[in-house]
Amino acid sequence: MITIKNLLSIFFIAFLLASCGDSSSSKGDVYYNEGQYEEAIMAYTSYLENRPNNVKALYNKGRAHEELNDFKEAEESFKLALKQDPKNIQVLLSLSNLYHKNDQPELALMYADNAVEISGAPSMAYFLKARSMHRIGNVKEALREYNTAIKMSPKNGQSYYYRGMLYVATEEATKACQDFRAAKENGYEPADEAISNYCP
Repeated sequence: MITIKNLLSIFFIAFLLASCGDSSSSKGDVYYNEGQYEEAIMAYTSYLENRPNNVKALYNKGRAHEELNDFKEAEESFKLALKQDPKNIQVLLSLSNLYHKNDQPELALMYADNAVEISGAPSMAYFLKARSMHRIGNVKEALREYNTAIKMSPKNGQSYYYRGMLYVATEEATKACQDFRAAKENGYEPADEAISNYCP
């Protein structure tokens, strides 16, 4: 017969196990924030042994791998997280960005496009979609998405800079220089070199 004492013991053990799991995940976050990415990965891996479907831990493990330039490991962790939560915008954008870094604009576009389709998608989703279109050579669509990103986040210098580069490619020097100056005003440092190269 199960007594109240036995039940309390079971709940206490369950609480301790849950606390240990949460501790490992929190420890991973601490390591990550301190730039100790290998230690963070070990902590997240330990946590995931008992909770293999935890989206946050999978995502954070992927971010730690990305910081170490472990593309395949980061990709695997992000995809596992996405499998658990297919409409997780953070994961979709991280995958899109990861494929950008690895010169795979078609895959970057696929994940950015999925992010844009979700209600409440941030400006970064439109920016990454624009970058993908830009790199693939779809100028008209890229310009439209850059415009949307800038409208949503008018202080994001990066969006102005890359729209400016698109204008350089289409030989619209005046518009390009306006965007490079806006990028500089909003703190995007590469704009200085673009102004030197393309603006009188």
